[in-house]
Parts: sequence; structure tokens; C-alpha cells
Amino acid sequence: MMPLSVKTISLKRFAATPSWGADFDKGLTAAQNGDYATAFNEWRPLAEQGDISAQFNLGGMYRNGWGVVQDDEAAVKWYSLAAEQGDAVAQCCLGWMYENGAGVVQDDKAAVKCYSLAAEQGFADAQCCLGWMYENGVGVVPDDKVAFKWYSLAAEQGDAEAQYNLGLIYENGKGVAQDYKAAVKWLTLAAEQGITEAQANLGRMYRDGNGVLQDYKAAFKWYSLAAEQGHAEAQYNLGVMYENGAGVVQDDKAADKCYRLAAGQGIAEAQYNLGVMYGNGEGVVQDNQAVVKWHNLVTEQGDAAAQFNLGMMHLNGDGVLQDYKTAVKWFTLAAEQGLAIAQYHLGVMYFNGEGVLQDYKTVVKWLTLAAEQGHADSQYILGGMYQNGDGVPQDYKTTFKWITLAAEQGHAASQYILGGIYLLGQGVPKSYDHALMWFDISASNGNEDAVETREDISNNTCFI
Repeated sequence: MMPLSVKTISLKRFAATPSWGADFDKGLTAAQNGDYATAFNEWRPLAEQGDISAQFNLGGMYRNGWGVVQDDEAAVKWYSLAAEQGDAVAQCCLGWMYENGAGVVQDDKAAVKCYSLAAEQGFADAQCCLGWMYENGVGVVPDDKVAFKWYSLAAEQGDAEAQYNLGLIYENGKGVAQDYKAAVKWLTLAAEQGITEAQANLGRMYRDGNGVLQDYKAAFKWYSLAAEQGHAEAQYNLGVMYENGAGVVQDDKAADKCYRLAAGQGIAEAQYNLGVMYGNGEGVVQDNQAVVKWHNLVTEQGDAAAQFNLGMMHLNGDGVLQDYKTAVKWFTLAAEQGLAIAQYHLGVMYFNGEGVLQDYKTVVKWLTLAAEQGHADSQYILGGMYQNGDGVPQDYKTTFKWITLAAEQGHAASQYILGGIYLLGQGVPKSYDHALMWFDISASNGNEDAVETREDISNNTCFI
């Protein structure tokens, strides 16, 4: 999953620069002590006289319901008055109100205008927001170069979210030449300020060795920090590191804990791995019903591997009642997503008439799809169907094609059949030498028929 850029601004702050003396200070002290009623009474007259900071602070009080009934329209009024006098923070907050339709009709173009006014004054929050608007084409025509400009200006001022977004821009080469080292630089700065997404992405870059030397311990560190903040993908990746002992001592129980946290947030890969761990009894007591539970959750998200595993469980009656029709259902869903092993098992079920009516044409369809992906068992069975004319016209050349492909992958039964094809000259010129070669190879791979046939050949009594 490609990481997404982020932006937030804080509307929970007070301006602390007075222009009207003691009354403003009294209000500020009261607000800082939680006495919002006194703060409001001190600032309201000042705001009505045009004090920018008082106007901005009243906007914040109405926005957040501090000492007054929460009222976004009133917040927009006071933010607007301060913004019209050039207050950058008020301009940024007003932009947020327009972007989110809070107290005003939602208007992305008006938001961009407000953010621009504040950004041009050097306000980092506004620069980050403006970069996000240009990156995502909200209220403006998308422009990665302009987004890069504003993110850079904000990032250089230490804005953590801008640093994160700038890191993604360098990583993906959007509006700038792709530069993994620059990406790592900015992601590190953001991660050190506690930006969860930056920590998770930095973990990924150390894991994969992008822009840095591959370092599983560093990856583990950053994934851990992100996981502690509840980042689901970091929790999943941390589980993988515990399971494989990458950057940390191998620990199935810790892996199970991490997978469980991520699975609870809907991460399909974590749900799948948790099911596998229950199936194998790794870090938990082996429990086929738990396998079904977790893989059911994954299948709801369309995960092909989980669909296949559920098919196998219903086929074999592991943790569930044996049910060929249900097995066919799950194999079909996985096969339609292109999973070769599911296509193979689905073909076999049609071949044997298990859970479905026997149908050689459908067998050929699914086995061909799997065989084209290099699945050796599918190539072997498909070769036999062309050899015997089951569901397809008999075709020795096509038999030779599929059997050869399987044999070259070390499939012993195919190697034995290929020896027979050369011996009989089915679809190829007869060749005693090739026949003997494939019988020898098959025998060396443990095929007993090949051992017996090779002995018969040496005694000149071979019949195939």
C-alpha cells in the first residue's frame, strides 16, 4: 500500500501577542488557567475594538466551546476579522474552516486562498496545508512541483507533517527526482518528532535497504515506535520480524501478539498469518477452528491465499465438517483471482466430480490457467488429458509440451511419461537415448515405475 501524505492544523491555541496592554494579559492568564469566562469578558471588548490577537482568540473559543457555547459561525466571524488584518494564523484557521465546511459553506478554493495568504507570510502550518492541496488537487489543479515547494518551506521550519510529506515526495519522485537518501533524511526528522506514519515508513526503508544500508535492527526500532502508537501496518510488520527473527530474537508469541493487534484493525495479512500460526501451533495452541475464524475474516476482504486455505480445510475436514461444495466455493474465489494452486485444486475437483458435476472441459480451463503459471502438477495432468483426449481433442504435440514443462521442473511422474513419449514417438520423433535419459532422471527422483521400466529396457522387454 502506498503511504499517504498527511496534514492537520491545530485550532486549539491562543495568540499571546497583545496590542491593548493589561486587559489582554489578564485574559490570557485566565485562559491559561482554564478560566475561560474571565478570558472571554476581557477579550470581547478588545476584539470589538479591532485587536487582532483578541479577535483570533475569540475565534478559537467559539470553535472549541471554551467558555461559550460552541459556534462555528461565530468562530468564522472572528477568524475572518483577524485574517482581514493580515494575521497568518487566523488566515490558516479560516482556511481550515472553509475546507471542512465548518460554520461556512464548504469551499476548497476559498480554503486555498486563505492558506496561500498565510503561507506567503511564512506560516508553516499553512505551507504544509497548501502543499497538500496542490499534491492532491483539492481546490487547485494538481501540481507536484508546487506541492514540493510548499512542503519544503514548511519542512525547513521544522514542521513534522511537512517533513513526512516531503520524505514521501522524494521517495516516490513526485515533482522532484526520486532520491531515497533525501527521503530517509526527511522521514527521520519527522519520525523523531513522533509522526507515526514517518516511523512506519522509515522502518520499511531500513528493512528494504532503500536510501540506507539494510538494517533490520533499525527497522525493528522504528516499527516498534509506530506500533506502540497503534499503527496497524507497523504492528503487522513487527510481527513478521518476530516470526522470522529479523533484527530481534525469534519469538512466535511476540509475533502472535503483534499479528493480533494488527488483525484487530483489519489488516488482512495479519489475519492470514494469525490463522497460519494457529494451524501450525506456532506461539499458540494448535486450533483449526481459530484458523477458520481468522481466515474467514481475511476472505471477507478478498484475500486469495486465505480463500484457498479455507477451501483446503473444507476439502479435508480440518476444523470444519468436510464439505466439497464449500471447498469448491472457496477454491473458485481464489482461482478467479489467479492463484495457481487454487486453480489446480479446482480443476482436480471437476476432474473427480467432487462437490460439482464431473466436467473435463472445465478441468482443462482451470488446469491450463495454472499450467501457464508454471504449476507442475497442472502441467502433468493437462498433458495426460491431451494424451487421452479427455475434454479436448487428442493432441500428442500438446501433450509433449506440457509434460516437458513439468519434467523440466523436476516432476518425477512427468519425467517418466516423457521417457515413454520419446520411446513411442508420440508427437516427437522416436529416440531411445532421450527415453532412457528421462527414465534415468525419473528413477533418480524416486519414481518406481521408471526404475522398473529402465530395467525392462536393459533386458529388451519394455512394454509401455
